[in-house]
Amino acid sequence: MRMSIRYVSLLLALLLSAPALALNLNQAMTALPQAKAAGLLGEQPNGYLGVVTPGGNAEEVARLINQARRAEYQRLAGENGIQLNDVESMAGKKALERTPAGQYILLNDVWMKK
Repeated sequence: MRMSIRYVSLLLALLLSAPALALNLNQAMTALPQAKAAGLLGEQPNGYLGVVTPGGNAEEVARLINQARRAEYQRLAGENGIQLNDVESMAGKKALERTPAGQYILLNDVWMKK
């Protein structure tokens, strides 16, 4: 009985601390250059980040930044009376062009170093 109370207490402490471990958008933006340089994240033609190699908090960084990008793309599409996928494609093209040598981009469904 005493042992199970300890386990429940430990589990409860872990669950309550989980939100504190989550990243916010500012932290994700700060982590992005390092994640791209390490080959964890790369740019895709659709205007969003993709996970090249899972590790660390790469998936969370990509998720948060992609949410912010999508919101901005939707805003731009609405303001300019164009389709969301057109904005995504234009942003993706620019992102691929601006990606420095040595970082990953997705071309023809294959991750490659630029």
